Amino acid sequence: MTNNKLLIILPIIIYLMIMLYIAYRVKRMEKRSNLNFIEEYYMGSRSMGGFVLAMTIIASYVSASSFIGGPAIAYNIGLGWVFLACIQTPTAFLTLGILGKKLAIISRKINGVTIIDYLKARYSSDIVVVSGALLTLVFFIASMIAQFIGGARLIETVTGYDYTTGLILFCLIVIIYTAFGGFRTVAITDAIQGVVMIIAAVCLFLKLYQVGGGMGNIVKNIAEINPDLLRPDSGGNLPIPYLLSFWVLVGVAILGLPQTTVRCMGFKDSKSMHNAMFIGTLVVGFLMIVTHMIGFMSIPLMPGAEVGDKLIPMVSLKYLNPILVGIFIGGPLAAIMSTIDTMLIIASSAIVKDLYLNYFSKSKKINEKKIRTISTMTTLIIGLIVFFLSLDPPKLLVYINLFAFGGLEASFLCPILFGLYWRRANSTGAVLSMLSGVVSFIYLSYKKITVFETNQIVPAILISILFFIIGSFLGKKEPEEKLKYFF
Repeated sequence: MTNNKLLIILPIIIYLMIMLYIAYRVKRMEKRSNLNFIEEYYMGSRSMGGFVLAMTIIASYVSASSFIGGPAIAYNIGLGWVFLACIQTPTAFLTLGILGKKLAIISRKINGVTIIDYLKARYSSDIVVVSGALLTLVFFIASMIAQFIGGARLIETVTGYDYTTGLILFCLIVIIYTAFGGFRTVAITDAIQGVVMIIAAVCLFLKLYQVGGGMGNIVKNIAEINPDLLRPDSGGNLPIPYLLSFWVLVGVAILGLPQTTVRCMGFKDSKSMHNAMFIGTLVVGFLMIVTHMIGFMSIPLMPGAEVGDKLIPMVSLKYLNPILVGIFIGGPLAAIMSTIDTMLIIASSAIVKDLYLNYFSKSKKINEKKIRTISTMTTLIIGLIVFFLSLDPPKLLVYINLFAFGGLEASFLCPILFGLYWRRANSTGAVLSMLSGVVSFIYLSYKKITVFETNQIVPAILISILFFIIGSFLGKKEPEEKLKYFF
């Protein structure tokens, strides 16, 4: 191994070992406490403060597509993709502002630790529970595949190891610390990883700004290469209706993403929520601009490169010294790891909490030791399944991730939002909405059908809303005694 490779790998190994050490410490703390295992493992005993809450929402949302795939598309399409990425800025504000307080109050009333717990209590429907758990698993696995591939490609490009070796190293660390640490480990590591993301993005941005001779010079050089790269619609590559439809996909419809909405159940108090809304909005906006501008600024610095999803590691290898490369790579690694660990915990909860305990456990009394073992093993098995599915990687992670986002939003947006704010909402509406939304989204995406040049999520969401309203008026009203928990 060359000295340069060793200098690159050493900070990465130290970073990964720190994540494992945190999981070990949290596990020891959990064993010494008298906390309820299910609430601790899946919800961290509802103890998140403002900073941790903000960072864990950011880290679970900012993923391989934001740190790797997104900048690569900005390199190919130009400034229009940077504008599009900025739509994601109000993620934390929307999630916590619209769902936060109400979901937190309701989840405490019903002792719920998952979004499916909330849906079960609100709609009292086995179809909603089972469909929700299965849809969560399917789309989370798709999204985790994108994250695993991103992490492996990152290690492959930077260290020179082959893709499979990078995948094994990356998956091993993430699966172990998530499986054994649970939600509290995920929240703490997410907070650390959020800080690492910010530092890493700033370092590379400043380096490219310096090498490119300032933003004015960079823009001038890009204009000489292709002036369409400076247009909001990228010279027709990003039609205005398509751009506007992203306000649905990565804007309003994020209220239907279980990985972010579940955070609304785990914060400590109202002050924590309000602080997180401010911190989260500021940090997401900053990260989206900086990471995607890195891709845009790379256009004149690496002209004509066939970058695919390897732009960020290629640029960092070219313009940073080896030690800084190793430190910088912690940024995208953090983005990827923090998304995977959240999804692994929620996918595990879908099987253990939402399916096994509800439908397959013979005993109504919870055996904590047994549930602890089942939860840990389930998380490990899901991680291994995703690992094997990631061995043959497709290209352009951002599109896989956006497909998974769309599927989750089409499934959950209406049942979550209408259930919180519309008394008439009932199980018939929820079932019809989930099925019509996800089927229409998958069909439109598979057939590549667009309606007025919008992203497929727009007609899928409209269809799910229509069916929710029709179903709610056709179905029976929910009992008033039950609605008292929600209104």
